[in-house]
Amino acid sequence: MRILALVLPIILSSIVLSGCEEHQPSGMGTLLGGSESQSEDPLFAQVTEGNPITFPKDHQAHPTYRHEWWYLTANLEDDQGNPLGIQWTQFRFAAAPESPDQEQNTIWQTRQIYMAHSAVTTETIHYADEKWSRDQAELAGVGASPFRVYIDDWQWTSKGEDLFPATLTTQSEQFSYSLKLTSHASYQKQGEQGYSEKSADGQVASYYYSQPFIEVSGEVTIDGVTRRVTGQGWIDREWSSQFLLDTQQGWDWFALRLDEETSLVVFQLRDTETGKSNYSYARLMRSDGSGLNMKHEDVSLVAVENTDIEGRDYPTQWIIQIPSQQIDVSISALNPKAKMPLSVPYWEGPVVIDGTHQGLGYMELTGY
Repeated sequence: MRILALVLPIILSSIVLSGCEEHQPSGMGTLLGGSESQSEDPLFAQVTEGNPITFPKDHQAHPTYRHEWWYLTANLEDDQGNPLGIQWTQFRFAAAPESPDQEQNTIWQTRQIYMAHSAVTTETIHYADEKWSRDQAELAGVGASPFRVYIDDWQWTSKGEDLFPATLTTQSEQFSYSLKLTSHASYQKQGEQGYSEKSADGQVASYYYSQPFIEVSGEVTIDGVTRRVTGQGWIDREWSSQFLLDTQQGWDWFALRLDEETSLVVFQLRDTETGKSNYSYARLMRSDGSGLNMKHEDVSLVAVENTDIEGRDYPTQWIIQIPSQQIDVSISALNPKAKMPLSVPYWEGPVVIDGTHQGLGYMELTGY
């Protein structure tokens, strides 16, 4: 579950493909609570059940679909034992459907746009930054061998065609990081073998897989101070051409590590009129590659504490219960002020898990 579905209407109305190589759209307007279904174009590829995800092919971009993302979060600890989190995301979206008859007169004429977010969060600091670029080999894109996702010097670079092992580097004015990423676990296909529904009636869906078992090490620099860090990461890959119904205003998403061998993804989409959940999903995932999906009625998410940030309330403490799996946990933000102050404002940051399980994770809140 990710933010790009909400940004698309503004992006499409504000980016001029013949202009400069990078662009930051202005004005949020009615962005939060917008609906992808209002602008669905049948010329974009559609998500259908029974279309298998395959590796390493589907690590690559899918330009015939409207949008997709490579989305990493990591819970880290520095050599002094201080907790922190990092987020890196690269989004791709199509400004128009691909056309086999379109003539590419220059290397600058492309229908694909990339946007990247990066952030670092401690108990007292939250910094975030973003980049924009058209799809152009010297500026931004996705490479196959070795696998690479990049905008300028923000780069995920692997040693082969798979996602791992890899390095991740970003450089911003207030922070930077240089990390090594490894994983030996199987990828987890969400929903039904990667076909992930986003509504109770099945009207909208995406292709979605995750790797929730990533070992992370390297350096994070904050305000000129460099720290050695180690910890655990999680990446989500998702693509589709339609994401939200008109009746859905946003979502609450949780990536939770319950113990060394077990992770849990939970998300719910909220109703535009009531603000309450109208669809939820959870998957319990083991490092051996096995997993178990939970139905909407099996999952309870209750917000118990809000944090006011610039006049908006974000629910930064939750109770999540899945009785069938003996899961009853409280989720608390490491830094309740972790709002992403970017072109697309949303909340994203590390969380602490307590209750029947103890651990760490990440939370994303949109549409507030």
